[in-house]
Amino acid sequence: MSGASSGLWSAGALIQASYFLTAVLFIMGLKRMSSPVSARSGIVWAGAGMLVATVVTLAYPGMSNYPLIGAAIVLGAALAWWSGKRVAMTNMPQMIALYNGMGGGAAASIAAVELYRRGGGEGMSTALAVAGGLIGAVSFSGSAIAFGKLQGLIQRSIRFRGQQLLSVLLLIGAVLPGVLEVVRPGGSAQYVTGLLSGALLLGLAMTLPIGGADMPVVISLYNALTGLAVGFEGFALHNAAMIIAGTVVGSAGTLLTQLMAKAMNRSLGNVLFSGFGESGGEAAGAVSGSLKPIESPDVGVMLAFAQKVIVVPGYGMAVAQAQHKIWELCQLLIERGVTVRFAIHPVAGRMPGHMNVLLAEAGVPYDLIGDLEEINGEFETADVALIIGANDVVNPVARTEKSSPIYGMPILNADRARNVIVIKRGKGAGFSGIENALFYLDNTRMLYGDAQKVGAELIQAVKALG
Repeated sequence: MSGASSGLWSAGALIQASYFLTAVLFIMGLKRMSSPVSARSGIVWAGAGMLVATVVTLAYPGMSNYPLIGAAIVLGAALAWWSGKRVAMTNMPQMIALYNGMGGGAAASIAAVELYRRGGGEGMSTALAVAGGLIGAVSFSGSAIAFGKLQGLIQRSIRFRGQQLLSVLLLIGAVLPGVLEVVRPGGSAQYVTGLLSGALLLGLAMTLPIGGADMPVVISLYNALTGLAVGFEGFALHNAAMIIAGTVVGSAGTLLTQLMAKAMNRSLGNVLFSGFGESGGEAAGAVSGSLKPIESPDVGVMLAFAQKVIVVPGYGMAVAQAQHKIWELCQLLIERGVTVRFAIHPVAGRMPGHMNVLLAEAGVPYDLIGDLEEINGEFETADVALIIGANDVVNPVARTEKSSPIYGMPILNADRARNVIVIKRGKGAGFSGIENALFYLDNTRMLYGDAQKVGAELIQAVKALG
């Protein structure tokens, strides 16, 4: 073996070993991210894996255009650092949707460069590049619409007769040029353009009809698609780091999407094509009773002399940025001997884990936080269920009203507490547009106002009791 070939073999072995290390760091990081206790270190582990993969890729024999690559890395890192510091926790779902889209857009861009450069007819490699480009483009445009909905730039869902047929036609219009690019020798730039254009329009058509109630599922779905697109492009380029990263992200996103859909008792097809989220007005007429308001001093007394309080946070708490005030209130109650727990529904908020992130930011100990299966049996022993901006996830019609769009969805059993206090800005319905029967029950009282302001009032009310 010559010295040159031996050197190349050594470099190749080092690169493959580094990619193996990357895979280990990604998997260990993802494992640690599954628990709030170790999630921060999990992010560091996964980040270290990405750093190793990036350095090794830059050192790959034959790499060029280092000035452009360096400029892109510096610019991207600066934008990420700035946005991460500046974006409020309440806007984190929008940021996640945007970053999902960027990953899909990057995969689609890689596919475009490769396909425009080398043309079609190269068998499996081209087929994988086409698949990655199609999926990445759908994820990019769909995530952009999700961002617009969450940010309030798109105020309502857009639906019309024949919309599903249009989506099918767009899918055919995207797949057909991709197939021609694969089977025809030499391919054509027009096929690539048609593939990517159709995929971008398909992402728009898929996401525009979906209501705000389904955004957590949509975000996790596009996360899975982005990972899948990156994995396909990794196979097309024979890049182990992309294959590993794409596979990990795609599998995690797929599992999370399934969990989100299960938590809503709906299939993924129902989420994408039912138009759920803005047509639930029929259920409002079935609600009987009246809303019964209460004032902060009275609630303060109720909380202070309770034995057990379960707090149910929702998106209203995120909007008001009230997590710090609520935790301060809970600390006062704990000092008085009150047992306090937090109940988290899997789809509370606008992204998976939204409430967990907010509570962690406020410093709430993890052992006080329970998920739906863990804490639902405790509501019957609670003196007060304190609901802060949550709506659909505590609506009891999900158990009883078969005509309701949320029938069968697992909910938090807040209605079974002895007393229910709902902190709410107004009398509007939740994301689903369905009137909440919980608000009209005899044991429920409505405490109207911004959650942060109300939290401060409750703190003063409890302190006044000595």
